Amino acid sequence: MNINDLLQPQILILAPLIVFTAYVVFGITGFGSTLIAVPLLAHLMPLKFAVPLVVILDCIGSMNMGLRLRGDVMKRELYWLMPFMALGILGGVWLLARLQPELLLGSLGVFVLLFGASYALRSGRGLPLPEWAAAPIGGFGGATSAVFGIGGPIYVFYLTGRGGGPEQIRATMPVIFIFTTLARITLFFVAGLYSPATLAAACALLPVMALGVWTGHHLHLNLSRAAVIRVMGGLLVLSGISLILRALLT
Repeated sequence: MNINDLLQPQILILAPLIVFTAYVVFGITGFGSTLIAVPLLAHLMPLKFAVPLVVILDCIGSMNMGLRLRGDVMKRELYWLMPFMALGILGGVWLLARLQPELLLGSLGVFVLLFGASYALRSGRGLPLPEWAAAPIGGFGGATSAVFGIGGPIYVFYLTGRGGGPEQIRATMPVIFIFTTLARITLFFVAGLYSPATLAAACALLPVMALGVWTGHHLHLNLSRAAVIRVMGGLLVLSGISLILRALLT
């Protein structure tokens, strides 16, 4: 995509609404921004454009949340996760640069559909997990965050299984996102996935992202996290189905 492509009416109207909604959820739960933003933006722009764009927004939003909530961070679990996340991100960037758009779109649809159903039905609850689970979960989460921009639900599954409460998870997830987004931004630049249009779009959407995080942070005190996650799950199921159909019909 180029800058002129970004000036299409549907992008000018819908992209800010999508980003605002995604970061309201992020402000409430501490995750979920890319899980909402990337599948919906994929209907407006190529996935190889949408993922690097949202990663820039996530990086800045995560720094803001991470500084505000740093007292409840699950530091021990981060030490276990991060080396394996780094390996997964390396493999995921390699896949993103080489896979066909239709295959990426269909895979994203299946991925989002499964996670949406899980959150709609179970509110993200997980089973107790041992420390060694950080290896497969961290690697898989790193890979999916690079390919689809989506790793949050996987990390939440691990942190919940390690006994993390809602406030601890809400504080720890932005720290994970700071690490993963900085790593992905660096590798995306190396892989040539950033363009002037991507950077221009990110700059234009930064105020929208900031407003969404601020709104979500203030709504956090008034809304049930479980209810927000269930609604998010239902939206993701619909989004996943629409992406699968679009991939099949392309």
